[in-house]
Amino acid sequence: MALSRSVRRTSRWLALATAVASAFAIAAAPGAASPGAPGIGDPYFPDLGNGGFDALHYDLGVTYNPDTDVLDGTTTLTAKATKDLSSFDLDLQKLTVDTVRVDGRRAHFTRSGDELVITPAKHLAKHRRFRVSVAYHGVPQALSGPIVFGSQYGWMKTKDGVFVACEPNAASTWFPSSDHPSDKATYDIRIDAPKGLTGVSNGRLVNSHTRHGRSYFHWRESKPMATYLATATIGKFDVQQGRTPGGIPIYVATDPVLPKGNVDVYKVTAEATDYWTKLFGPYPFEETGAIVDDMPQAGFSLEVQSKPAYSAVRSESTIVHELAHQWFGDEVSVATWQNVWLNEGFATYAQWLWDEHKGTHTTREDFVDAYNARPASSDFWQRQVDDPKHDTMFADAVYTRGAMTLEALRERIGDTAFFKLLPAWTAAHRYGNGTTQQFEALAEKVSHQDLRGLFHTWLEAPGRPALP
Repeated sequence: MALSRSVRRTSRWLALATAVASAFAIAAAPGAASPGAPGIGDPYFPDLGNGGFDALHYDLGVTYNPDTDVLDGTTTLTAKATKDLSSFDLDLQKLTVDTVRVDGRRAHFTRSGDELVITPAKHLAKHRRFRVSVAYHGVPQALSGPIVFGSQYGWMKTKDGVFVACEPNAASTWFPSSDHPSDKATYDIRIDAPKGLTGVSNGRLVNSHTRHGRSYFHWRESKPMATYLATATIGKFDVQQGRTPGGIPIYVATDPVLPKGNVDVYKVTAEATDYWTKLFGPYPFEETGAIVDDMPQAGFSLEVQSKPAYSAVRSESTIVHELAHQWFGDEVSVATWQNVWLNEGFATYAQWLWDEHKGTHTTREDFVDAYNARPASSDFWQRQVDDPKHDTMFADAVYTRGAMTLEALRERIGDTAFFKLLPAWTAAHRYGNGTTQQFEALAEKVSHQDLRGLFHTWLEAPGRPALP
């Protein structure tokens, strides 16, 4: 069947008009903007972190009153859109949001569980930098459960202030964030506390002063940092400052009510920081140090970036462990939490290296002692070290069998290759993230050996391996 000329002409005009209208509709669409994902899909914490943008810098302002435990905060996040965004999420637990602005303009927001869903006045184009400011208030709630040895963690009230240690998922209990180690950023942290108290945070102290009965502290962390490593610990502290023998600035804040004990935190921090630079590579941050607080309820210490935080319990072994994390955990962070042995196994092995450095035990002796202390029937040998599961991500096997893996590796490839591998790992992923597969590949590259069997035996296979 054929169409008449007039019908064909009309059909061509209709087709042209339809095509133009369709093209206009496509062009007029706002970059096909869509919401950012509420999480990055971490196997253990699928809703932590956020999709659609890359966090670049946090400017945190926290005003805290220990008498009421109320926190008034303002967080300004500078980020870059990684897709055309109609809305995006931040992680925030419990606290009340007062206002949200995106690039200075009020933005609509809603809450969905621990997600703060923000819809800016205009869509955000891919690659665009933007600033989101959130004003909020409330009483931060510490988290608890089986994950961190059954202890509370996060924002923990003390007798004179607050002890802030947030691994793995508690940063969002005190500031809105993309709360996953894969999304690092730099920080300015400003602490406003009652006169007589000291606010201690990451990086270098930029400014401090007292006015109208309040004390103000401005800290700046200029190197990329995972959210869980941020702190705003507040209390009465005696502060010691100086430089390590190797010239690294050091800042140690100690609660004066704690007994002196047998450990000189300042001295050990200085000595260990310098020693680890010889084994692990250049010190990655502007300052080293410690926060030593009277917080016996916290059954742990934490590798807070640049200033590990220690509860009332202290030891030289704990100090060298947390300082090793400045390289393994802080400089190079896990890409997902299932690879947390890259933090804890390495820091535990650093304790064995410290014993060897001090001449008390060789790493082989520490390895054999740890091996013999756990019979073949122990549940210890059933844990898959490179995927220990959510509630047991800090199980003993992650620490100790992780360290055993490194000693077995050292004995296989020899000292020359092993001590070339450690700084090569931190250099390859400096201020970034790493995975077990990437570490295995680098170990094979450095040693020129096939190490698949070794890593499978010590990290994955159930049962007690034969002692090398």
